[in-house]
Amino acid sequence: MELSEFDAADEAPATATARVWAEVDGWVNAIVTGRPFGSVDALAAYAGALAQQWTPADLESALAHHPRIGARVSGADAAASASRREQASMSAAGDDVVGAIAEGNARYEERFGRVFLIRAAGRTPSEMLAELERRLSNDPETETREATAQLAEIALLRLRETFAAPTLPEEQE
Repeated sequence: MELSEFDAADEAPATATARVWAEVDGWVNAIVTGRPFGSVDALAAYAGALAQQWTPADLESALAHHPRIGARVSGADAAASASRREQASMSAAGDDVVGAIAEGNARYEERFGRVFLIRAAGRTPSEMLAELERRLSNDPETETREATAQLAEIALLRLRETFAAPTLPEEQE
């Protein structure tokens, strides 16, 4: 998608696009009504500034739509596709790491009452496991801040990926 298409789109398709980035109603609405942006950097700066204001309720709303790290992601919509891409490194994880993440997810959910959220893109399964273990020792307020920051990273990554130029495979000689 080109940014010019997003900037000119009707409200419903623009909203659907922004919801893939983060399922936070007020944030999505502000982005859609803030158009046109003219550049991806301007859009990302605006979205990032808005994300700094997210509340614990915004985090909970968004987490209702995020799969567990290491869980099989179902669905064919854009958000499910994004989650599959972001968690692609889990397909190469050993059974020991997969089991430890599943056990850590259960402990995290018991302790904090929500799914563990981490920007998986660019991280190995072992790195995600180490972060999960570290964050289990956080107090609830600190963990809410960390989870919200991770949600913002995910949202901005997805936003930028939406407008990234597709890469074409090199032609075969």
